[in-house]
Amino acid sequence: MRTKKLHKDKVNIITLGCSKNMVDSEVLSGQLLANAIDVVHENKKLDHNIVVVNTCGFIDKAKEESINTILDQVELKRRGKLDKVYVTGCLSERYRNNLEEEIPEVDAFFGTMELPLLLKRLEADYKAELLGERLLATPSHYAYMKISEGCNRTCAFCAIPLMRGGHISKPIDELVREAEGLVKKGVKEVMLIAQELTYYGLDNYKKRALPDLLNRLADVKGLEWIRLHYAYPSKFPLEILDVMKQRDNICNYLDMPLQHASDRMLTAMKRQITRREMEELIAAIRDKVPGVCLRTSLITGFPGETKDDVEELKEFLEAQRFDRVGIFTYSHEEGTSAHSLADTLSAEEKEERAQEIMEVQQEISYELNQEKVGKVFKTIIDKKEAGRYLGRTEFDSVEVDNEVVIHSAKKLPVGEFVNVKITRAYDYDLEGEVI
Repeated sequence: MRTKKLHKDKVNIITLGCSKNMVDSEVLSGQLLANAIDVVHENKKLDHNIVVVNTCGFIDKAKEESINTILDQVELKRRGKLDKVYVTGCLSERYRNNLEEEIPEVDAFFGTMELPLLLKRLEADYKAELLGERLLATPSHYAYMKISEGCNRTCAFCAIPLMRGGHISKPIDELVREAEGLVKKGVKEVMLIAQELTYYGLDNYKKRALPDLLNRLADVKGLEWIRLHYAYPSKFPLEILDVMKQRDNICNYLDMPLQHASDRMLTAMKRQITRREMEELIAAIRDKVPGVCLRTSLITGFPGETKDDVEELKEFLEAQRFDRVGIFTYSHEEGTSAHSLADTLSAEEKEERAQEIMEVQQEISYELNQEKVGKVFKTIIDKKEAGRYLGRTEFDSVEVDNEVVIHSAKKLPVGEFVNVKITRAYDYDLEGEVI
């Protein structure tokens, strides 16, 4: 028999790491809400009594942030500000035994696939009928949609399969229902996320089914932008581009992490592709979808990387002129095949190389943005801040890409689309006026 509580529980969820973690937190929130349990994201009021920390274990910096956040919450519990602290997510999946020993004040640790167990601890029942239902932590006009879980790739540097398991695609019908539900909540843009988008469907449909999924999602009324994140370059299914070209609500935007350009490094990283093959793929993408925005991610400081490899990567950037580039410094992860290699570069040396590479991209970004001055772009209004509006074009994803700064005396509703003429351009941002 449960003891009667003096106050009603209120759960605060703190999400660290990537957008895939955010979706997991949103699903947890939806389940709690359906169980009549108060739930909030990143609560600043401190009027909650339970905290769930959804951790990231991807690289050293992320692990450090996760551990510091757990310790902060444990300290609040020690001071009587919290009743319970629970930890879930990738760090918990990978290092649960160590964490239980090092931070015993945490009430329980859960893995990435243990939502029903976490709900049970929170005295909530898992409701299978709520599949696809979630309480959005993002503004109501956009949302992330996770189309698969896990990864079957064997990249030498990546610990994701250790934390998320093998690739599992969600059924198309389920994703369409989820998209329809999001639109009913006011969502106009969805960002499709997975560890590996192009692998979608190989497990349950026995073929690369992303083009089929895109066509079905493009038919959802009210869904104005569909954006593709995290496409693997090796054996890239070019038919995706045919759908992108044919359907107006699929953004001409592709996030395709390449990680490096030196064949030495690509082989060492087990990327299953050469520089020449990447160049041919990029040319094919740009040929099929003229004006497409290409975003990529790179890693510097991988074991064995030389200054010549860095120079080759810089030359590759100058030749390919990507619209957007993100860069990570190599993190030496236990359990990965690269962990057996000597990690000889210091953190400072890795950062210096990253900065050197980003300086090349900064100049490219500035030049490409200058080409937008005088042109008109359909722009979604994300927020009003300091007396000005901030929006994005179809070539910009949330948080990682350009923002368009708009000065307007006329009220611009958040979540609405307007046509903006670009008047000024900077390295990573644009300014414009509504026409």
